Amino acid sequence: MTTAIFTTTEGEYTVSTDKSRLDIGVIHGFLANESYWAKDIPVSVVQKTLAGSLCFGIYHQDRQIGFARLITDYAAFAYLADVFIIQEYRGKGLSKLLMRTILAHPELQTLRRWLLVTADAHALYSQFGFTPIPNPEKFMQLHNPDVYTK
Repeated sequence: MTTAIFTTTEGEYTVSTDKSRLDIGVIHGFLANESYWAKDIPVSVVQKTLAGSLCFGIYHQDRQIGFARLITDYAAFAYLADVFIIQEYRGKGLSKLLMRTILAHPELQTLRRWLLVTADAHALYSQFGFTPIPNPEKFMQLHNPDVYTK
């Protein structure tokens, strides 16, 4: 597992893997109230996801304004999840900064496969080489979409 903190700064914005900087309130607030994929997620579950992931916070000065996390073995595979920029900072190219930083992380350069699921950000991810799965019939899932509302 990674221990080194990776940071990139462009202008007024910084992306960092330093978990001590993460604002759980911002992350949980967005995921539980604004995302379509984690509606009503409990804060305790968010905390567990952060503990088991390589997390990337994006900051304007000291304020967290976005987030992404990778579930990875650091050798061959990564699943990109929970990517967001808060509403008031959208349209400034920050999701691209976040993606450039994630893909440049030195401990992820040997990954053979990256996966993600998106309903509406195909144009963003395709700029970074993501493509539709050519043989989706090979992939399987066990999905419980209502787990947080039971």
